[in-house]
Amino acid sequence: MKRETIFLKIALFLIGAPVLALCIFAVPKIAKGVAEFVEAPYVNYLILIGVYASALAYFAALVQAFKLLSYIDKNIAFSELSVNALKNIKYCAIAISSIYVLFLPLFYIVAEIDDAPGLIVMGMGLIFASFVIAVFAAVLQKLLKDAIDIKSENDLTV
Repeated sequence: MKRETIFLKIALFLIGAPVLALCIFAVPKIAKGVAEFVEAPYVNYLILIGVYASALAYFAALVQAFKLLSYIDKNIAFSELSVNALKNIKYCAIAISSIYVLFLPLFYIVAEIDDAPGLIVMGMGLIFASFVIAVFAAVLQKLLKDAIDIKSENDLTV
């Protein structure tokens, strides 16, 4: 099991690195370009706040996933620590989804000016993907909690 979790830990770093690079190099340029396109300089700050807040939640979820893999390595996957990690992943996904729901009007304004309705679909795709992850984490959290309860009942029976 050690090999698989090491592979997944490396994968977590590999999916986090491009997002970090985008946040450092691309997001400020994109925010500036959108602010000039919309002809509203304050939009630059709104975009930066929204993207960096969602990136912060994304990295918090990656840290929780890393913790979850560490619990699996230590053979304590069926513990309250794992349930808490899944709960935190769920909250991070809900936060990301909520941030982009708040920014959907901005997607609409930019799409209306540029006459690009696909931009609204992309914004809704971000919301939907985050929401699916939140629901999936909630289901896993519930299953893990039930498994822990059954395990504790069986330990008390014996």
